[in-house]
Amino acid sequence: MTEAPLEILYEDNHLLAVNKPAGLPCQPDASGDPTLLEAARVYLKEKYHKPGNVFVGLVHRLDRPVAGVVVLARTSKAAARLSAAFREGRIEKIYRAVVAGRLESDEGRLTHWLRKVSRRRRSEVTAPDVPGTREAILDYRVIAAAGGASLLEVALQTGRSHQIRVQLAAVGHPILGDLKYGAGAALPGGAIALYARRLRFDHPTRAESVEIAAPNPPGWPWPGPEGRSGRFTSPSP
Repeated sequence: MTEAPLEILYEDNHLLAVNKPAGLPCQPDASGDPTLLEAARVYLKEKYHKPGNVFVGLVHRLDRPVAGVVVLARTSKAAARLSAAFREGRIEKIYRAVVAGRLESDEGRLTHWLRKVSRRRRSEVTAPDVPGTREAILDYRVIAAAGGASLLEVALQTGRSHQIRVQLAAVGHPILGDLKYGAGAALPGGAIALYARRLRFDHPTRAESVEIAAPNPPGWPWPGPEGRSGRFTSPSP
């Protein structure tokens, strides 16, 4: 993957939020490709002329083919508190997805039991009594439907590996471009039609709520104005 400057969505002394492009892994993997984590370290080191190692805490991840908001911690205090918030479900996580077909209901909740299959680098739906299985819950809303596809807004209630991809495929609506989970054709650059549109959470060191959003990624396969401008807001607590 070609290295490019990070798109910064928000920055302060404790946080760095970036717009991850599809195809960039969050952390090192077997490919040896450049990573978001290292790009963030380089950005901070160069901007602030920091000698030696630069602390960057990876407190959550996006799959390699998924674009959108990633929040990184710039201090150990922020890393510990944000990690706890993600673990305890205190982060509002909103995604956009384009899926095959038209859903029967315009909104709803999907609940499945998922098991991660590491040797195959995927997750699968199983019965709840299978060892290693964890409950996965998401809420969805249909924003628009046209041409045999639907644009969804998805709110994650749990954070399982490949959760949105697996659950939507399990109900017969795979995400466009997601060959791993049943899509009929690839998208350019190996991307899939899923991105992390918005995160909202309590600031780890200040008494305020933080909301960070990302625009539609390049090549987003849905026409229209939705999500074209990312933003940071700090609503009143």
